[in-house]
Amino acid sequence: MKRSVAALIGFVLAALALVAGPAWAASATAATPYCGIQWGSLEKGVTTGTVGPEVGTLTDLRAGRHACYDRLVLDVQGRSAGYTVRYVPELVQGGSGHVVHVDGGARLEIVADLLATDAGGNRLYDPADPGHAVDVSGFGTFRQVASLGNVEAREVVGLGVRARLPFRVFELDGPGSGSRLVVDVAHRWS
Repeated sequence: MKRSVAALIGFVLAALALVAGPAWAASATAATPYCGIQWGSLEKGVTTGTVGPEVGTLTDLRAGRHACYDRLVLDVQGRSAGYTVRYVPELVQGGSGHVVHVDGGARLEIVADLLATDAGGNRLYDPADPGHAVDVSGFGTFRQVASLGNVEAREVVGLGVRARLPFRVFELDGPGSGSRLVVDVAHRWS
């Protein structure tokens, strides 16, 4: 009799584990941030206070797709004197004040404190089509990248994204004496 009761209790506990197990696993998964992303969508920026010829110049814009986010990279000869990245209601062309339309449900304005030209007076980045500076067709989040120019040592890039999503910004050294300003935008909220 004791053996039958023990077997019955074991059977009931096993059945409960089968029923409760997936629910417990689902709640644990739901509590875990998507891909570990905890970035948020508020303005991000850094100011170094650097001025003069030490400030770098934009040399290229490029983008890449990752499993959890899309990445935009600003390649710089030298270093930036700071940056500000934020969602804006509209993007404005530096100098002219003209509103620039980009595809997507939201717009990120990327402002990097960089010189317009190198020491020799050469503009190192001059895309053939500034309105479509990087091909982002097929990306999960990015819809359009626009080079909005440089006014008063402020390089402005407009990034059209699918929706207002979390993003992060950071700088990397290299290659060589250059640097990279990186903007990652998540594919979705956690």
